[in-house]
Amino acid sequence: MDQHRRERVSETVREELAELIGFEMEDPRLAGVDVTDVQVGPDLRHAHVRVGVWGDERQKQAAMAALDHARHFLRHELARRLNLRKMPELHFEPDPAAGADERVEILLKRAKKMRGPAENQP
Repeated sequence: MDQHRRERVSETVREELAELIGFEMEDPRLAGVDVTDVQVGPDLRHAHVRVGVWGDERQKQAAMAALDHARHFLRHELARRLNLRKMPELHFEPDPAAGADERVEILLKRAKKMRGPAENQP
């Protein structure tokens, strides 16, 4: 698979996971979780999902346990939403670089993407 397609698939998986975790799951342990990056392997068998978890160490551990527990559900929901031949196995890992400054930059980048290219021009 070429690099450009892998990047598109990674970004699409990140967007869908962010929506699923942020808006559709009702687990209170996932309230402080933000999907920061997804790297899909070249064969689409594995996706390494980096998540920023906000809170103390106990809350971070609880959120990571909740994500690990929900990974099969999330993979199933991704398969329903995305038209991919192979749905990658999800591997969640905390993003140590996800601090307050990076969170603001991530949110600004998302808002810029949501506005679209026509609205970005003055």
